[in-house]
Amino acid sequence: MPFGMILLIVVSVLIYLGFAHRILDRMRLSDRAALVFIAAMLVGSYLPDIPLTGNLSINIGGGVIPLVLLGYLFGAADTVSEKSRAAIALIVTALLVYGVLKILPLEPTHAILIDPLYMVAIIAGLVGYLSGRSRRSAFIAGVGAVVLTDIFTRFELLVAGIGDELVIGGAGIFDATIVSGLLAVGLAELVGEIREALVRDRTPAEVGDIEERSEEKERENSDEIQD
Repeated sequence: MPFGMILLIVVSVLIYLGFAHRILDRMRLSDRAALVFIAAMLVGSYLPDIPLTGNLSINIGGGVIPLVLLGYLFGAADTVSEKSRAAIALIVTALLVYGVLKILPLEPTHAILIDPLYMVAIIAGLVGYLSGRSRRSAFIAGVGAVVLTDIFTRFELLVAGIGDELVIGGAGIFDATIVSGLLAVGLAELVGEIREALVRDRTPAEVGDIEERSEEKERENSDEIQD
């Protein structure tokens, strides 16, 4: 069984037991909706690919469903600024992942410590978090970068006439999509929890001092503007 499917099954169990409720809630995704998307990806990966043109097709579980999920999460963003941040994070991450794909050989036989596709997934997850920061934006950037880069690369190969059967969202990309999404969200959740813990550990006096310094700075800026 592919590594990506094993991860999805593990995540499904965690969601079913209620361990991922808080993360999903902040992503505006219910437990039931998340399980439906995971089931669709698992089942869709075994269904026949959808032909697009010539020898190019798209896998349902690794291509269609992730795109639908990304669209759903993007539409669920509360504000225009959050949508803009998610879009910018997606573009930045996708460009970097595309550049990495041009440098790294994708054949596993060239891998020293890790499969190059997993390396791409890790980079997408890290950059997705750094550029997106919020759980939803990080997930959109990480997963979207892998999927969009795969789409663009497949069309490049199609135009160049390279490859007999080109599949968007195939086995390797399927795994990379799962790893990048989980890593991006995991980092966002970890850093978010650490920040909240630091805030909770502060005494009321420390919080008051911070607020007082902030107000003094605002008054100084206001005086400078008046002068």
